[in-house]
Amino acid sequence: MINREIWVKIIKDFQEFELPNLVERDIEIETDISIKRVISIIGPRRVGKTFLMFQIIKKLLEKVEKNRTLYVNFESDLLIGCTASDLRNMIEIFYEIYPENKGRKIYLFLDEIQNVSNWENFVRAIIDSESIQVFISGSSSKLLSREIATSLRGRTLPYYIYPFNFKEFLKAKDFKIERYLSSSQKAKLLNLLEKFMKSSYPEVVFFEKEEEKILKEILNVTIYRDIVERFKVKNIKILKILLKGLVSSTYFSVYKFYNYLKTLGLKVSKNTIYNYMEYFSDSLILYTLRKYSQSYKEIEQTAPKIYFVDNGLLVVNEVESLSRFMENVVFLELVRRNFTPNSNLFYFSLNNKEVDFILKKGEKITQMIQVCYSIEDFNTKERELSALLKASEKLKCNNMLVITWNYEDEEKISKKKIVYKPLWKWLLEL
Repeated sequence: MINREIWVKIIKDFQEFELPNLVERDIEIETDISIKRVISIIGPRRVGKTFLMFQIIKKLLEKVEKNRTLYVNFESDLLIGCTASDLRNMIEIFYEIYPENKGRKIYLFLDEIQNVSNWENFVRAIIDSESIQVFISGSSSKLLSREIATSLRGRTLPYYIYPFNFKEFLKAKDFKIERYLSSSQKAKLLNLLEKFMKSSYPEVVFFEKEEEKILKEILNVTIYRDIVERFKVKNIKILKILLKGLVSSTYFSVYKFYNYLKTLGLKVSKNTIYNYMEYFSDSLILYTLRKYSQSYKEIEQTAPKIYFVDNGLLVVNEVESLSRFMENVVFLELVRRNFTPNSNLFYFSLNNKEVDFILKKGEKITQMIQVCYSIEDFNTKERELSALLKASEKLKCNNMLVITWNYEDEEKISKKKIVYKPLWKWLLEL
């Protein structure tokens, strides 16, 4: 049980806490909703969930008194072992300190809520019985699972947050975005894009000199806290080898990895490998993308392509492929734009010719995207366009985009238009 004095300290300390200066994120979150819903802020570790909560609080303070807001971080060592009944005590103590709030709407921010056992029961109870707008954040995708949605009776409004997008990155670097750029501005923009490609974790952006140290620490915390501790993983060696295998693979086959482990004399079941992959996915650092097919069974049987939430996780594992960095950046931007892997976002291949991304709406393919650093080489251009044109015929989609590093043009081939757009323009939607 959390001591009463600890709750008093947390409540009063927040009232004295001066909210930091922020890089405003490109996420619009409604603070006053008419229906009783919990606003969920979901994202992996160290992408800025806490600062997004501070951003929301700052906006709230333009119209309400600070003592009508309460922020609690459940990563605090003071709150280890916190339960739903402790949260009920917290609210009672809050009203004791500020009795004038009992008849007013208050705003409760619960950061890294997954660390509290049975938190759903408390949240469900107070949104039913109190005039409280609840904001929760967490590093686990399970916050949006069917079980959680059921326990909250579907009353959640989820918002995903990721490392900085390119607009936010440029804002953090004090670079003013303009439609028309001088030569020097363009050179600086491309230089910043190169840095963005390596990592856009907020800490890395602000503390470039400590990049490697920060990235290693993020990776270690993600492995040990979010996976080993949460899922009680015993075979840490296999977990680390698996991560190395995922990082070094464009496609990943559990069967081939299983056989590889056997050559090392390491015994582990295929189910364990699948479980470990799911743990990485649940911690929101790993995504798998499958080949598009009209057959669900075929989709599930294809070898998935592997993407990460930030290229820094590739960099810290000594990956240096610019083309892979570009593809990973495009993938994550599509996810930011509300495309869901293996639902309306896929890759496609036909006769060993691949299209990087297929976008789908309903039953219709709406766009095909190829990512290519440079198309100056004839053979490279021939390979990339051939894949697009064959996919266009097969999937009946003529909306074809090639995202390049810095080449822009349009051309018609067999009466079909292909658009070439620089990565920076696509990211900024200019």
